[in-house]
Amino acid sequence: MLQNTGSLAGRTLFVTGASRGIGRAIALKAARDGANVVVAAKTAEAHPKLPGTIYTAAKDIEDAGGKALACVVDVRDEQQIRAAVEQAVEKFGGIDILVNNASAINLTGTLGTSMKKVDLMMGVNLRGTYLTSKLCIPHLLKSSNPHILNLSPPLNLNPIWFKNHTAYTMAKYGMSMCVLGMAEEFRGQISVNALWPKTAIQTAAMDMLGGAGIERQCRKADIMADAAYAVFSRPLAGPKNTTGHFLIDEDVLREAGINDMEIYAVEPGHPLLPDFFLDVESDATSSAPPSSTSAGTATCDPIEETFGLIRTVLSQDLVQSTKGVYQFDLSGEHPGSWFVDLKQGAGLAGPGLPPIPPDVVMSMDSSLFSRMFRGEVKPTMAFMTGKLRIKGDMTLALKLEKMMAAMPKSKL
Repeated sequence: MLQNTGSLAGRTLFVTGASRGIGRAIALKAARDGANVVVAAKTAEAHPKLPGTIYTAAKDIEDAGGKALACVVDVRDEQQIRAAVEQAVEKFGGIDILVNNASAINLTGTLGTSMKKVDLMMGVNLRGTYLTSKLCIPHLLKSSNPHILNLSPPLNLNPIWFKNHTAYTMAKYGMSMCVLGMAEEFRGQISVNALWPKTAIQTAAMDMLGGAGIERQCRKADIMADAAYAVFSRPLAGPKNTTGHFLIDEDVLREAGINDMEIYAVEPGHPLLPDFFLDVESDATSSAPPSSTSAGTATCDPIEETFGLIRTVLSQDLVQSTKGVYQFDLSGEHPGSWFVDLKQGAGLAGPGLPPIPPDVVMSMDSSLFSRMFRGEVKPTMAFMTGKLRIKGDMTLALKLEKMMAAMPKSKL
């Protein structure tokens, strides 16, 4: 992991959503340098399902060597943010770094998303990020090396990242657009960047969305904390352009000299789930560093490519209409087991066995699998001709055709 160097000693971080997850991990990493951290989050009392409060996070920060200020903050509330900023300046003398981490997520389609949920996501993700930045910037401008870091994705306009959760994508991209605009507005004065994970990160939100067993396919929040630390250590007036970037955690760490990403895996060696908004790459589900012997000669695995596209159509709506777990045992040129979980959260898909027992096991040649998902062969026809063997709930096997119909065929 990235070693602490003391570069954040005495500096003040204002971190939204810092009571748990990635926000807390970033706060603790800074605390080990002796930084001051403002824990700006909503949770003042223990939640029955979610771990941590602003007070437990503050204690952990102080135990790690930092100083903490716990503030009850709903980023939709201007007065609460303003009060927290004023308290931070009064206690620590200023603000050097703002981390816009607070976020709300709801992965449903247009007809299935209530306006209450839309307002929540827009209010927390877009408006909350803009407002918190606006109130912190006057103080950041007084810092010798100020940073704003939004935990938001690159602005990928591929329609597959909109079609199943348009409201969430708009709200999350709003955070990224703040980076685009503020980086240029305050160029030379404040470094403004976005940071996004290449793979799924184990957090309470991921556990709820993904269901049982999802943590095995995730990395720990430490990878985002280390990447954020590396970003904060970059000087504003250094030799490189340090603002206006949409950074990926793994890329930042490789640049910092960390090449072994296995150390961040919850279960080392287990295939990993790519995160949202990043188009499929051939090594997207591997936690190991790229092989030097295969550099420049890697070939695209059609099964992995297909599953990459399957992940883009997963949604809570599809889960609700299917309620089944599929296991695919493939033979032939690309042998192996893969799964699609349409029973938990917003759905999962990837290599290996499913996290819970499958309802349907489908055995076939890997070439038939690819043809099925290209729409060239229907599962029912493949079954009737004996090329597809199905064990389990036949009605769920037929429901699989609904997911196939939603696949972006032009890219298969």
